[in-house]
Amino acid sequence: MEAERLEPLSRDYSVIVSQSHRFNTDTILLAAFSTPRAGELCADLGTGCGAIPLIWCARAKPRKIYALEIQEEACAMARRSVEYNRLSETVKVVHGDICEIKKYGLPAGEFGTVACNPPYKIDGTGIHNPSEALRVARHETACRFEDIAKAAAHLLRFGGRFFCCMRPERLCGAMLDLRNAGLEPKRLRFVQQRPNRPPFLFLLQANRGGKAGMTVDPVLFIEGSNGFSEEMQQIYGEYTLNKGASGK
Repeated sequence: MEAERLEPLSRDYSVIVSQSHRFNTDTILLAAFSTPRAGELCADLGTGCGAIPLIWCARAKPRKIYALEIQEEACAMARRSVEYNRLSETVKVVHGDICEIKKYGLPAGEFGTVACNPPYKIDGTGIHNPSEALRVARHETACRFEDIAKAAAHLLRFGGRFFCCMRPERLCGAMLDLRNAGLEPKRLRFVQQRPNRPPFLFLLQANRGGKAGMTVDPVLFIEGSNGFSEEMQQIYGEYTLNKGASGK
């Protein structure tokens, strides 16, 4: 069994992580970009170790969060994190497949916020990690982005918001999949390490039943003149900067 440790997310909440099931800066950025409104019903698809639901609880007051994850070991870790933080009344971890979202009794058409940090690589591209857990997290071996878009559309109420983050080369395909599922891209933000580097990530919001028309936010820079940029420090908030989470 892999060694586990507690990673602090805020002054009040921590998450259990391991080498196979952990989170990274992209997770922190998506959690901040997708912060729910007070009282909303929320879902995190492919929750992994459960970091995003816990960050939401630290920063907002959602009514209920469903955290769906296909990997049994990650589910068990997420459940223990929820129990450790005394959030069992707010966060429900569901062991299940995004492609079979209708099987699990989640209230369809009632969610205000749905988020997903999906696998970044199309299956068959890039180098596959020998670890099954990391392969599922990084490559579309368990589901495709179009499956994620359909699952989000199934859950969201009219006007509900879906949030994701992906590599820039996937932007066009992601927008097509979202539109085909009835989710209209409404807000886009690119993330760069520093001004002289190209974007390595985009954050995207799409609304169920939204009208055509999208805003593009200013670029988010990770680094400033002295380490993390001022905005990154605000996004990280109480998360311990000098510990930083490992890569996806």
